[in-house]
Amino acid sequence: MILKEKFERLCLNFTNDSDLIEKFWVEIEKNYSAKSRHYHNLQHLENMFGEIENVKDKIENFNIISYSIFYHDIIYDATSKSNEEKSAEISKERLEYLGLNNEEIHKVYEQILATKSHKKSDNEDINFLLDADLSILGKNDEVYLEYTKQIRKEYSIYPDFLYKPGRKKVLEHFLQLENIFKTDYFKTKYEVQARRNIESEWRNL
Repeated sequence: MILKEKFERLCLNFTNDSDLIEKFWVEIEKNYSAKSRHYHNLQHLENMFGEIENVKDKIENFNIISYSIFYHDIIYDATSKSNEEKSAEISKERLEYLGLNNEEIHKVYEQILATKSHKKSDNEDINFLLDADLSILGKNDEVYLEYTKQIRKEYSIYPDFLYKPGRKKVLEHFLQLENIFKTDYFKTKYEVQARRNIESEWRNL
């Protein structure tokens, strides 16, 4: 599996403990493969890596952003408002074992927390991470429609009369932003289509 190999190669930059690397990979795979994960799953990680690879030359620390991708949704509960904080805490614990220094661990922690508010940052690596995370918004009609169905399944605990107003609020937030995407690369690639997709979904809710 490509993701597993990515994780192993990444960890080998910091430790030679193959048992520990395997243990942490199994945890990632298990969490992202949970039955409740219809969108925030391993495919989401693959998509993010696919996007971030295209701007690798613009990333200051590719190891850090890679760890942030792997751990940013390791905890995902549709009923919780603290997924990012919990995911960041797990990353902190695991990366200490893997041998990253305090500064590196803090950077991953901060990047994961940034995925909560998705606000433009002074740190360009954070902006690239956020844009890769939201890149699904700018995909073609068919892919976007599938994404909306997956998100609805993740929130299936909520009936339509609760889900639809909440979802509309999320979509309105994106539409009110001056730019959905923070970096020039992603703005050029996805901004126009993302707004079209979001407006269409909003109208159909």
